[in-house]
Amino acid sequence: MTNAPQQGHLSLPHSGSGPGLLVLHAWWGLNDFFRGLCDRLAGEGFVAYAPDLYRGKLATNVDEAKRLRSGMDRKQTGADLTAALAYLRGLGAVSGGKLGLLGFSLGANLALGLSVEQPEAIGAVVLFYGTRGGDYTPAQAAYLGHFAQSDEWVAASGVQKLHKALRAADRPATFHTYAGTGHWFFEADRPEAYHPEAAALAWQRTLAFLRARLAARP
Repeated sequence: MTNAPQQGHLSLPHSGSGPGLLVLHAWWGLNDFFRGLCDRLAGEGFVAYAPDLYRGKLATNVDEAKRLRSGMDRKQTGADLTAALAYLRGLGAVSGGKLGLLGFSLGANLALGLSVEQPEAIGAVVLFYGTRGGDYTPAQAAYLGHFAQSDEWVAASGVQKLHKALRAADRPATFHTYAGTGHWFFEADRPEAYHPEAAALAWQRTLAFLRARLAARP
């Protein structure tokens, strides 16, 4: 197996092979929730790899997360993402052609950028409560977005702007807004925000989307 380019968490399906997914963590870092998410995805037939963009550092509250995010070196992060993508593509366990991206908040922003910078590699992008501006004309992916009804971190206008940009680039894009939710509603380790019903629905929609776009078996 190819050596991982940095710290990260790799989960393999029981079958030994499947479509590849790059999971990009939120600003908390690569904590147990995102490691567990990779394991859940592997249980559904995917090869899931989450690079540790903070190199072992973790935040447990918003102030710590802000400090970690502000300390990120954009150039280094870009290099780390490129290396992680190459690592995943090089794994013998990865079947099929293009890869999928799952990004959460900060990770969603990074996933959107990566889908434009590495269009030949990315076939599907799943966003959880994160946006990014720009021109998506170079992208070749389809997009699925999960957004909160009341989000103090992401403006509804930003979500609308992203959807419009993807449509302008002729990219398939389906966005869902979940009633009664706020930012981080999918993350079970955030009791102040976690919404079990919305999280379950978003999970079902995510699996259906990824299987359709990446040809994974249920």
